[in-house]
Amino acid sequence: MDDPLAGLGDVDWAGLSHAYGPADDVPANLLALRVPDEEERLTALYELHASIYHQGNRYEASAHAVPFLLALAADPVTPGRDDLMYLATGMAIGHDEAHLPSGVGIEDWRREVARMRAADPADEERRLDAWVEEAAGPGERASRKRQRELLDAGAVLSNAEAELAAYDAVRAGLPAVRGLLTDGDASVRAAAAYTLGWFPEEAAASVPALRTLLGAETDPAVTANALVSAGLLDDRDLIPRLREHLAGAEPLPRWAAAVALLRLGVAEPPVIAELAELAELAATSITPPGTPGTPVAFLNGDLRLYSATCLAAMDDAPPEAADAVLDGLSRTSDDASFPMAAAALKLAFGAPPGPSLPLPPFAELTPVQQRTVRTIAELAPGTWDWVNLWEILREWGLPTDRDACRTYAGLA
Repeated sequence: MDDPLAGLGDVDWAGLSHAYGPADDVPANLLALRVPDEEERLTALYELHASIYHQGNRYEASAHAVPFLLALAADPVTPGRDDLMYLATGMAIGHDEAHLPSGVGIEDWRREVARMRAADPADEERRLDAWVEEAAGPGERASRKRQRELLDAGAVLSNAEAELAAYDAVRAGLPAVRGLLTDGDASVRAAAAYTLGWFPEEAAASVPALRTLLGAETDPAVTANALVSAGLLDDRDLIPRLREHLAGAEPLPRWAAAVALLRLGVAEPPVIAELAELAELAATSITPPGTPGTPVAFLNGDLRLYSATCLAAMDDAPPEAADAVLDGLSRTSDDASFPMAAAALKLAFGAPPGPSLPLPPFAELTPVQQRTVRTIAELAPGTWDWVNLWEILREWGLPTDRDACRTYAGLA
């Protein structure tokens, strides 16, 4: 096989930037991904996460690193190839929770970047100022003001262009990714199947490849990743096969089929029942028997959260959906509670009305709204120490202090 790092020295890495400045350390870290010493490889992978994908952000150097990561992932000699695939995919889309359950809205994304490129910089500066002034209250305004001081229209455009460039770099490498669907390593197949679901512009080539994989795959987690990706790519011809999986005995493909069917608009009772069952689990994931090393990649394998997210996105969710999500929320703590609380609030109250609306008396809330507020009020005290929870509650106009929320809910 050709050298996957051929041309690495031809890139002016020092002239590119990442989270910590010039990206001249990227080549050494890419080279270290193939050394025999595992600790050295893991250190290099950590350094790449920290520099070209820092906290989900992408930079000038990110798109330039993508072809080398994908080439390394495609080379059977490279250790830990699935990790490299996930890093490349992360640089394409950021954190996947931002795109679920509907998938990547690439048309809107491209349209917004084009608008920013054509905009008058002065108009963009005024947009940023207006964003600060539109804050709902003093606390949020102060937070936005601090962010505003670090931003200018040019930086916002540069960041947007870096994100889209990284996405398109992975898109250009999808032929190699589709080739990995037949790899001998189940973890690599799972990573490849996961990656394909984020590129709807490539559905015409990716959907047949995923169907071929599903026709031969025996690993439940790989099958699950492929089914979810097929749903994200709007493969409606797969609905009969999805129904077969939904009626099957394997838990992971059954769950994934329910996710894909709901994404495709099939909101039948068995679909809702499957997702509701997962949403109320105490554990966040299912370990497929015999395949402990093969992950369900979506939302880092948090099947409970993914199920709750799917149910919360429904326009007219049945009562059992809210009950299941609340059961699941009651079993969470700390950062695991935040997205579950948002899903529960959306199911109970609909889209967030904003904190400017007056809070109605608790007695005037519907039974499911009352249960939702009480479930949140009864979360562990440590969970209430996080600003993340306050921000979610503020969107729905609920108290951001635990004692105040308990008082509002009529609790001691």
